[in-house]
Amino acid sequence: MKNIKQDRIAIVDGLRTPIAKAGGKYKNIEAEYLGARVVNELAYHVDLDFDIYDELIVGNVSQPGHAANIARVIALLAGFNEELPAYTVHRNCASGMESITTAASKLYAGYGEVYMCAGVESMSNIPLLHSKKMQNFFGAMFQARTVFAKLQLLKELRPSYLKPIIGLMQGLRDPTTGLMMGDTAEILAQDFGIGQSEQDKFALASHLKAAKAQQEGKFLDEIIPMVYDDSKITEDDDGIRASQSMQALGKLRPFFDKKNGTVTAGNSSQISDAAAAVVVMKESRAKELNIEPLGYMSAFSYAGLDPKRMGLGPYYATAKLLSETKLSMNDFDLIELNEAFSVQVLANIKAFESKSYGKIHLNSSKALGTIDESILNVNGGSVALGHPVGMTGTRLVIHTLKELRRRNKNRGLATLCIGGGQGASLLLEVS
Repeated sequence: MKNIKQDRIAIVDGLRTPIAKAGGKYKNIEAEYLGARVVNELAYHVDLDFDIYDELIVGNVSQPGHAANIARVIALLAGFNEELPAYTVHRNCASGMESITTAASKLYAGYGEVYMCAGVESMSNIPLLHSKKMQNFFGAMFQARTVFAKLQLLKELRPSYLKPIIGLMQGLRDPTTGLMMGDTAEILAQDFGIGQSEQDKFALASHLKAAKAQQEGKFLDEIIPMVYDDSKITEDDDGIRASQSMQALGKLRPFFDKKNGTVTAGNSSQISDAAAAVVVMKESRAKELNIEPLGYMSAFSYAGLDPKRMGLGPYYATAKLLSETKLSMNDFDLIELNEAFSVQVLANIKAFESKSYGKIHLNSSKALGTIDESILNVNGGSVALGHPVGMTGTRLVIHTLKELRRRNKNRGLATLCIGGGQGASLLLEVS
């Protein structure tokens, strides 16, 4: 995407739910209700007439079977008029960002003026699936016309048929390589020589930064309270471990490559549930409405790469972004790089500053640039907060802009890797 600074995309404001560990507080709340809660709250918060919106676009990865085109369901549950169109987008971990950049493309094409964009995921409610043998059994039972035929089929039923396919694990496996996302992280650990201790150190820092930010109330201006279990209320992300230690992390065994691996549950992002939303329009339209936006998206880029090394997506997407905007890594005041895995962030840090990597993969005589770790994920990341895959991209945009304002800084980079071998990078500004 070329630099769009001539009429930037205004991010009017954004809100999110607290992030909850999968199987926990939100286990009985379906994705459409998480999404409707935050979309409704944001619509009232920005105080624009509901009829001003041209469309609702929602990023979601594991779309629930009972709520096909979850965006439309969310729109109606959130109180929008039935005349408001809505549709769902899916770009794996960048689905939340995809909702925003899709709206940007429509804005520049002249198809609308004001969009509600959201990202939502209920990883707790990704279903268990029947095996093919069990599916065939059900099909045969449905077609059987007599009691005798049904009894004969029951004789053929084996307990092994009942073993479920875990939808979550299936979704975390790349269909072209057969690798789990954690396996791709192990490849990066080998490529860049990053051991478990280094990964654990990064994970510990993520938890400690997030705990400090939570204690100081830095997430409060982006979080709305959520009611769960009928009457309980949560206002905090519950995956943060303030008491995390290197000793505790070191006791965890490799999860993916159990014999020679380094990636553990402790230095990987947490499986979580949450929703987030932003309102977007052109900068010129915001001025017409006398709105001071939270910030702006000035450019964005997506890139493809080897699916076996999908974690390096931020490197390739940011390379495109810098080329198109003529900026350098030194021009960013803040960097939010999603922590799918600790090793994935560490590998990007090494790739960015490597001249040889730039020569091989970008045909460049110099390194892409240094990631200043003092401005990287300053309030922790998905290792501590959690990674509700369809929502994370939206959260990164909201948090980057709010933190830039807190620091009285202007320019940020929000970037993440995408399962299947892609990367996304957004250039964000507050003035």
